[in-house]
Amino acid sequence: HNDVTAVDIMPEKVEKLNRWISPIQDEYIERYLSEHEERRLSLTATTDALAAYAAADYVIVAAPTNYDPKTNFFDCGAVETVLALIREAAAERDTKPTVVIKSTVPVGYTAHVREKTGMDNIIFSPEFLRESKALYDNLYPSRIIVGSDAGNRAAAGQFAALLRQGAIKDPVPVLFMETTEAEAAKLFANTYLALRVSYFNELDTYAEVKGLKTAPI
Repeated sequence: HNDVTAVDIMPEKVEKLNRWISPIQDEYIERYLSEHEERRLSLTATTDALAAYAAADYVIVAAPTNYDPKTNFFDCGAVETVLALIREAAAERDTKPTVVIKSTVPVGYTAHVREKTGMDNIIFSPEFLRESKALYDNLYPSRIIVGSDAGNRAAAGQFAALLRQGAIKDPVPVLFMETTEAEAAKLFANTYLALRVSYFNELDTYAEVKGLKTAPI
């Protein structure tokens, strides 16, 4: 539906996407690329972040934020590197792009980084994607959550509309909230999934220890 430029620091990923080859293992992305050759001019990739950000209406930040057990905190250095590049690229623009953080970040991070960088155009929208099912989960989302402050409500609504535009599932629950509450929703969802996995692992261990038959008769 829109012109998209993917930015990556890994040249091999950029080269693959520009050759219309999925840089990650995802059945739906691979199928999309094989069936939509006509979209090659609308979906491109580059390592030139400044050039890409300079003309963007929306910049979606999906940089890694690996958890550091030594500091007991998420490492958001990659996110802030991207934000600095966006600020540099948009310095001469009259209208700033809306910056959407999708990385998993600590609760309260978006408000903190807005104040730290002086960028009042940042909102937060968590992703709920499974590994190797990213495109499918965007086409059939369980829900769309967008967090923003009062000054970015319109931009948040427009971004949610973009996500709904690409979804096949209809209707899709759309929830608007403050950025900190949206970050908490992502944290709670991740925690719940981890608890489910741990619980069923415990059941499996119990069944094995007790010699329970787990297959249906």
